[in-house]
Amino acid sequence: MTSIMPTYGRLPVSFVRGEGSHVYDEAGKAYLDGLTGIAVCGLGHAHPAVAKALSEQANTLLHTSNLYLIGPQERLATRLTELSGMDNVFFCNSGAEANEAALKIARLHGHNRGIEAPDVIVMDGSFHGRTMATLTATGNRKVQAGFEPLLSGFVRAPFNDVESVRQIAANNKNVVAVFVEPVLGEGGIQIPADDYLDNLREVCDANDWLLMLDEVQSGNGRTGKLFAFQHGNLKPDVITTAKGLGNGMPIGACIARGAAAEVLVAGTHGSTFGGNFLACAAANAVLDELTEGGVVERAAELGERMVGAFRTRLAGNNRVREIRGKGLMLGVELNEPCPTLVADALQAGLLINVAVDNVVRLLPPLNMSDAEADRMVAIVADLIDALD
Repeated sequence: MTSIMPTYGRLPVSFVRGEGSHVYDEAGKAYLDGLTGIAVCGLGHAHPAVAKALSEQANTLLHTSNLYLIGPQERLATRLTELSGMDNVFFCNSGAEANEAALKIARLHGHNRGIEAPDVIVMDGSFHGRTMATLTATGNRKVQAGFEPLLSGFVRAPFNDVESVRQIAANNKNVVAVFVEPVLGEGGIQIPADDYLDNLREVCDANDWLLMLDEVQSGNGRTGKLFAFQHGNLKPDVITTAKGLGNGMPIGACIARGAAAEVLVAGTHGSTFGGNFLACAAANAVLDELTEGGVVERAAELGERMVGAFRTRLAGNNRVREIRGKGLMLGVELNEPCPTLVADALQAGLLINVAVDNVVRLLPPLNMSDAEADRMVAIVADLIDALD
C-alpha cells in the first residue's frame, strides 16, 4: 500500500545510487541506463562537475525568488542566448512550463496584433506536456482523454508535412505560430525530412507567424548538436528546453528572439522557483561540459555507431520495421506491440522505454563508452530476437 497517487505504472525496482551510465538497486545489482530519466541525465549519474556545483551552491544560497537579481541565472541566460542565437530567456521548472510560456507568448503576440482568437498550429503525434494547454497541444488522444473540455486555439497538421501547413495558411487568418518538435520523442523517435524545419521557417516568414520549437527532449546535445534545429540553416523565434539542461535538477527555459522576445513583460508571467540559484548552478555546470568537453560531438558519434550496429545485428529480423536515430535519440520500431520488453530489459540489467506501444526508445548518456553502447545494442537486439 502506498500513499502516492497511482499516476505511473512503476516497475518493481528501487534504485539507491548511480554512477556514470549505471544505476544500482537496493541489492547492489547494476543496470545500464538506456533512458537516463527520460533524456534528463545526459551526462550520466553523479557527474562530478554537477555534484560539485550543487554542493557549493547549496552551501551558499538556494533561493531568493525572482523579485531580485540572481547571478547564476544571469550567466545562464547569457550563455543560452549566445549559444542559440536568441535574445532572452524565461526560466521555469520543467518542459511543460516552458511550453506553457511559449504558448502564452504566441497568444499574447496574436492579441497584440489585433487577432481576437489566435490559433497555433501543432502536429499529430507530438507531446508537449500534461498541463491543460500542453496536453491540448499534444497530438495524442490518450493523453487528452477525460480532461475535456480542452482549450481552443489549436489547429492540427500531420508531422513532416509542410504542404498541410501551407493549406492551413491559405484558409485560416487567425494563425499566429507553428509549434513543433524537431524530432518526435514520445511519438516514437520520428525524424522529419532534413529540410522540414527550414521549410516551416519559410512558411512562417511568408505569413508573419512565429516558429516555436519544443526542444525539451531534443535539446542539450541529445541529437549531436546543442539544439536539434542547428542541424539546419534556420533560426526559430522561440525554443523551449528542459530535461537535460539540469542533468536531474529541475529547470526549464523558454528562449525567444525578435518580436517574441518582447511579448512577456512584468506582470504577464512568472515562476516562484524558476531559475533559482541551485537550478542555475546545475545548468551552468552542464553547459560547461556540453560546450567544452566534446560531449555533444560524442553523442553524434555514438548515435551513428549504435544505429549502424542495430541495422547489422537486426538485419533480416521480420519483427523490425525500421531503425531510426538522430544523435542519441534512438528508436527501433517493431511490427507489433511489445508489452513485455521493458520488464524483460530490466531483468537483463538494462533500462529502456517503449513509445507508442511498438517503438523501443533509447535515450542513453551522451558520454558513455563504446563498450557500454555496444552492450546496450546487444541486449536490446537479443530481447527482440527472443520475442514470441
